[in-house]
Amino acid sequence: MTRIHRTTAVFAATLALVAGAVSPASAQLDPPHVPGLRGAPFESLHPPPDVRSHGDGPEWDGRPPESVQPLETDLFTSRDFYLDRDLWMDPRYWRCNSPRQVTDMRSGGPGVAVADARIGANPPASARWGDCTMDWPRENIVSPYPFESAQAHYEALLADAQSRGGPTDHTYESMPRWDGVYAEYIPDGRRIWTYVRANQVPTILSLLTPEYRERLVQQLYHEGVTAAHQWNASYCRPEGFMRQWGTGPTPNHMVVTPDVVLLLGSTGDNVSRTVRIGREFPLGPNVPQWYGDTIGFWDGDTLIAWTSNVQAWTQHTSWEFSYELEAIEIFSPVHGDDGALLGLDWETVIYDPEALEEPVRILWHRTYVEGWDTAERLTFVECAFRYYPMEGFATQVAPGTVIEYRVPALLDRPWAQTWEQYFEQDMERPDEELDLGFE
Repeated sequence: MTRIHRTTAVFAATLALVAGAVSPASAQLDPPHVPGLRGAPFESLHPPPDVRSHGDGPEWDGRPPESVQPLETDLFTSRDFYLDRDLWMDPRYWRCNSPRQVTDMRSGGPGVAVADARIGANPPASARWGDCTMDWPRENIVSPYPFESAQAHYEALLADAQSRGGPTDHTYESMPRWDGVYAEYIPDGRRIWTYVRANQVPTILSLLTPEYRERLVQQLYHEGVTAAHQWNASYCRPEGFMRQWGTGPTPNHMVVTPDVVLLLGSTGDNVSRTVRIGREFPLGPNVPQWYGDTIGFWDGDTLIAWTSNVQAWTQHTSWEFSYELEAIEIFSPVHGDDGALLGLDWETVIYDPEALEEPVRILWHRTYVEGWDTAERLTFVECAFRYYPMEGFATQVAPGTVIEYRVPALLDRPWAQTWEQYFEQDMERPDEELDLGFE
């Protein structure tokens, strides 16, 4: 269940595909709208723009916008973020930074050094502010559909297909020709909201239940203030289900058959998902899987899938998810004027009543790059274990070095174990119970 691998991505060339690389006649991010079920339009620009920095350069260290009255205590001056609970939902507590800006205070992103880090010359108190006027509306994030569970949503989608004579029983001759390689569609550099670059932190926190809200605050504190990033890639841990929609491993290869649709990838970690067409749950023993179990059906040339039995985990810079997570995914093809496949609109609704106050929706487009007949190899990624949490920081250890190492309980939030052991001894942390996901 815990196959864990990691290496440098080998598919960088396809990531350069952005808006303008396809026909202007295409309709990316505009899937067929079936009211109440799928394809609902967005009210705001989608994908959204990133929250900007309030200013760049040393003169902006710790300097708030002129129209903003800073708080006496914020994330970057706090001695115990647990005691600041009443301040978490105020953007000023985060100095109006997005979650990704908090995480990248000392860098230009994972592994990217910068000469002028936004944490400032006297960290963490000198951390710079973001643009307090920018925030993608929450209404664009929460699901526009009336369902409280993935099962109800799936059954409604299936009933809709049945009302029109479906679901479609494809053969090798009739099935959609989607086989090949895909890359992310990034119009004008804008990415989907799950990269957590477009929102003020309180907007993301508002999506979460109290316990998971606290967990995200803990993570952002230790990424932005103590600089003790506990990223799964550092320790050869699995990336988890939700990392497909962020700066992590994504299924950028596809194989389509009448019985299964394979979603494969190896950008930073291996992704292997199988959509079992026409099947029902369960698909095996009741043991949570890193990418869950997925069943689905065809509605014409649209693939509709339901994923359950997902391993609870985390995603750096964003929220943790629980064993209750389930997902509805709808893959709709986009064609150019000449009928050629441009890519797939991939709409996802995440249901997780333990972690989320209400379901959330993601819509992105995967640009078709090439078929398997011309694609380079799909590399299997194997992780080389080089980093250990030395004094709470992910530290590269040279071969032959002897260290003292406490093995964490993998399924008991190992990232939090490190933070609590090394940085929270004097904080007033509430108690939590261990949940391994078994009934």
